[in-house]
Amino acid sequence: MSKNSTRGNGNVREAALSILMAVEKNQAYSNLLLHNTIEKHGINPKDRSLLTEITYGTLQHKMTLDYYLKPFLRGKIEDWVKQLLRISLYQLLYLSRVPAHAVVNEAVEIAKRRGHKGISSMVNGVLRSIQRQGVRSLDDIADPIERLAIETSHPLWMIKDWIKEYGFEKTREMAFENNRAPVQTVRVNTFKTTIESVVEKLEEDGLKVERSETVPECLYVTNGQAVRTTAFKEGLITIQDESSMFPAHALKVEPGMRVLDMCAAPGGKSTHIAEKMENKGEIISLDLHEHKVKLIRENAERLGLSIIQAETADGRKAGEQFKTESFDRILVDAPCSGLGVIRRKPDIKYTKTEQDAKSLQKIQLDLLDEAYTLLKPGGILVYSTCTVEPTENREVSSQFMEKHPDMQAVDELSPLFPQKGMIQVLPQDFGSDGFFVAAFEKQ
Repeated sequence: MSKNSTRGNGNVREAALSILMAVEKNQAYSNLLLHNTIEKHGINPKDRSLLTEITYGTLQHKMTLDYYLKPFLRGKIEDWVKQLLRISLYQLLYLSRVPAHAVVNEAVEIAKRRGHKGISSMVNGVLRSIQRQGVRSLDDIADPIERLAIETSHPLWMIKDWIKEYGFEKTREMAFENNRAPVQTVRVNTFKTTIESVVEKLEEDGLKVERSETVPECLYVTNGQAVRTTAFKEGLITIQDESSMFPAHALKVEPGMRVLDMCAAPGGKSTHIAEKMENKGEIISLDLHEHKVKLIRENAERLGLSIIQAETADGRKAGEQFKTESFDRILVDAPCSGLGVIRRKPDIKYTKTEQDAKSLQKIQLDLLDEAYTLLKPGGILVYSTCTVEPTENREVSSQFMEKHPDMQAVDELSPLFPQKGMIQVLPQDFGSDGFFVAAFEKQ
């Protein structure tokens, strides 16, 4: 390794350390910090993937790394030192392409720069001892549930909760899947172009493309960044996870309908609905924050969709703005705990609590109640979340139907999913985000 590339990697590890400190201290989002850090530190493209790998990897395996480190640590150590040890151990255990001596040397250098000689020799001592002795076995944890929590680095309450709902085996699969990098998926703008034409364009730009077997307009892309392609610039694709394409299908929209998207930012689902309506009809897209409403408008403009009217409003008070029973279709893509997107935001594993899911239930039900009054008889209401928490999904749907007996689960969720009423997608089902979709028809 040349001197320069070592310095580059040092910069990468220093940057990863800063991101992880901010995540832990300020509960900042790792994905946003990562983007800002790449811009601020001027990380070159070659080192970007290493920075992403170290940051996400250390976050994903944090509890496992702490379990391995514990026997080697004496007394209290400063937060940044612990993060530095986690980063270094992650590379030693999970990244075979980085030479071990480079990892240790770099950690010692960072410790010298940030602290003093005592800290750097402690860091050196811990890492060299681990190299010599190896780490303790996870089999030392007698309780299988606790072992699964530590092995996959998920809080114990979360694992217990999921086991209760999905059983041990499915929970195990889900927890491991959450620590894998997500595949990049894009949605083809079928209003403007054909799927074949986009596949050709992306391949011309050097991307490897595979078609989804579940959603016709969904493509899996690797070998590059879809956001930098000609197809993206020309408004022929949208970056969107496959699971979050399901709600637009469940709405069963037709050209000329009047549709309300109650929590619409950044506009992925609104624009998908507009494409399925062939840009004919009317879509009202609401969000609480003006800067997010701006994103909906920008997305619609890039895709050449003119039927979307984006407005700043609280979906729970939408009845103050619109007439009762005036919409053919309503989407409530509700605020939720987000525990289906752990692969993209590993930090949420540690910041969410059991209470969060319960406290969100009220907002979710309020939105559904408001949607109920605005939906025409014979209209369809779709409720969706990007979580796997039963409290926010199955329970919310049951409570809503109990309160409004004239809202019946639809016979067929969508042509993609012939089952009745609702579907809970787990991350391992399609290799996409964990997602819940329920559709109700007003009798």
